Amino acid sequence: MPAPQGHGSVLKRRTGWLATPLGILAAVAGAFAYVGTVDPNESGHYPVCPLLELTGVLCPGCGGLRSAHAFIHGDLGAALEANAIATVGYFLFAAVWVLWLVRAWRGQPLRIGLAPVWWWGVGAVLLIFTVVRNLPFGSALAP
Repeated sequence: MPAPQGHGSVLKRRTGWLATPLGILAAVAGAFAYVGTVDPNESGHYPVCPLLELTGVLCPGCGGLRSAHAFIHGDLGAALEANAIATVGYFLFAAVWVLWLVRAWRGQPLRIGLAPVWWWGVGAVLLIFTVVRNLPFGSALAP
């Protein structure tokens, strides 16, 4: 018969479960801190989007760094103007991260089972966003 688990082993297990979401948060916070201090609106700090450079077509990520910079500085309007999909993604990431942290604290794994239709839906939204932002009537979605 195994020995009963004491408080120390539960705390150790929780600490192990918390390490990954806290590590991810540290990495994301570091990336946002860098983009918040090194302005992407000034040329020469970041590479140019290869798709935009070669074809003149905006990819779904174009304007993402400017969006992150504005978001970090509390300018939600400018963040949405630079890249609406990325800005929505920041909030989605935050919600999933909080869920992950709560489940990790409880010692439960994060399991998000999305049916293929959801992945196809995300792909369709990104494709539509990309096409519309490159058309004249969708210029409001262009950075």
